[in-house]
Amino acid sequence: MTAPDDRRKREKRPPKPLNEQALKDLALHYLGRFATTRARLVQYMQRKVRERGWAEERAPDFDRLADRCVELGYVDDAAFAAMKGGALLRRGYGARRVEQALVAAGVGEVERGAVRETASDQAAASAIAFARRKRIGPFAPEPAPAERRQKQLQAFIRAGHDFALARSLVFADSMEEITGLDELIGRDSW
Repeated sequence: MTAPDDRRKREKRPPKPLNEQALKDLALHYLGRFATTRARLVQYMQRKVRERGWAEERAPDFDRLADRCVELGYVDDAAFAAMKGGALLRRGYGARRVEQALVAAGVGEVERGAVRETASDQAAASAIAFARRKRIGPFAPEPAPAERRQKQLQAFIRAGHDFALARSLVFADSMEEITGLDELIGRDSW
């Protein structure tokens, strides 16, 4: 006679291989939980078929299913780009970093164009948000030593900001010391 604990120790049965309806259901469930791009949806479906297998003779048509989701409005790369780009800019990331994130998400060149313009318009505001969040330059409680400022400058560059703008923020002890910032943004925005 087996103990109840022995039943729990047994391995689970492998999941059933997918068919077209199950793949559609998985895709819709995924889209219901996450905002995503067409490219990421295709990658998700391919991964699920690799993990679980395919039960039908005809190979799955990932592109047709993804196109249908785009057609129905469940996937909108332009809206995803605007949402993701705006969120990254508000967190203080620069235009290069935003562009890299959108390319990694599979957003096309056309959809990235509008976000690129927004990022260039908000470059200074984004850099100030980054400095405020990281307590760098004029937002630091006390002036940082030279070695620490070099590391802060490197953090700005990794975040995708322009070198001149990053340097002006890192080496300023107050907002009044920053040169050329008035031309980039209005004084009311900070």
